[in-house]
Amino acid sequence: MEGDISVSEKKTALVISAHAADFVWRCGGAIALHADKGYEVTVVCLSFGERGESAKLWKDPAMTLEKVKAARRAESERAAQALGVHELVSFDLGDYPLRLTDDDKYRLVDVIRKVQPAFMLSHSQYDPYNTDHMYATQVALEARMIAQAWGHNPGEKVLGAPQLYLFEPHQTEQMGWKPDVFLDITSVWDKKRAAIECMEGQEHLWEFYTRVAQNRANHFQRNSGGQSGGRASKYAEGYQSIFPRTVDEL
Repeated sequence: MEGDISVSEKKTALVISAHAADFVWRCGGAIALHADKGYEVTVVCLSFGERGESAKLWKDPAMTLEKVKAARRAESERAAQALGVHELVSFDLGDYPLRLTDDDKYRLVDVIRKVQPAFMLSHSQYDPYNTDHMYATQVALEARMIAQAWGHNPGEKVLGAPQLYLFEPHQTEQMGWKPDVFLDITSVWDKKRAAIECMEGQEHLWEFYTRVAQNRANHFQRNSGGQSGGRASKYAEGYQSIFPRTVDEL
């Protein structure tokens, strides 16, 4: 991902997360690693995942929707702090289903143009188990396109052509997701694990995503000869890039 740095001195990245916890499980390592490298990483949470992604909280008979949203907001804020997120933007649009109006999309375009990300991160393009996820990526692609349009709010700085990396979905084989990038996150694993443990509403996923990172580390090492020196990796994340990458040498 570092190869996609823009020519500007300020290095930035943008994550578009359907729910409050998605950015933690799926790209928390990338966030922490790039924050350590000097990137300002902005995370947009389109919803708190209050209806469909807060199972543990709803087991309390006295729970209400507003209490769940408040708990998920607090969890995501603590996780963002643990990862070194520059800014966490919560759209609070509701989930199951997640829906955006044109004005919501224009709000996202405003964020994209403000951040001017060197690269973007979002979900797999297909997810029959959670259509909020694939909808978020559809929105991300649409907003990226609008942000590049000179005729949208003329006079503003338009977006260049940042790569959109799709982070790993929960049931990989069912999503048509095929990673072509493995990122070693061993050096920041303690930060990702700390962020994972902030997500108390989904404690059942803590060990699952630890195992995913360990498995991807094996794939990183297996494919790293000639690229990353064949070095060992304990934890890694996988990504699928949407757009071609332009290079001056292979």
